[in-house]
Amino acid sequence: MSSREKRGKVWLAVAGLVKSSGGQWLVVKKKYGGLKGQWSLPAGFVEEGETADEAVSREVREETGIDCKVKGLLGLRTGVINGEISDNMLVFLLEPIGEGTVTHQENELYDARFIAPEILLLEKEASILLKYLIIENDSIIRAAIDNLNPGDQFGYTTYKLFL
Repeated sequence: MSSREKRGKVWLAVAGLVKSSGGQWLVVKKKYGGLKGQWSLPAGFVEEGETADEAVSREVREETGIDCKVKGLLGLRTGVINGEISDNMLVFLLEPIGEGTVTHQENELYDARFIAPEILLLEKEASILLKYLIIENDSIIRAAIDNLNPGDQFGYTTYKLFL
């Protein structure tokens, strides 16, 4: 079963904008897909049993070796592929924990590094989402509201709001 078949026709992905203390952004250059050869945010799909914010921390760590904490939700990218696949991605703002060294996932990425946003804005190989985020510069950040229980009847083991 291909990964496309496994996900069905409704996809939920996450991407993480990680900013260093010096204001640089953590970006990756993918080896596959529509963003092959372009600088973009570390990203991937939400897996069973995890929240979207847990997924983005995991994806950033897997792709770049950098441990992060989620600061909040920046926004949603949503679209339909070929008139049938609902492709949705939540974009989070993250902060690195400690001073880890950037590595990159060899089988998926050509490169991963921190780059100043003003340099990325001029880079022809930067994704449209990345350029738009630089221009908007995370004007509205939605922080997590957690430790909530909407009622035991739902059976949530984790429940968070980003409002």
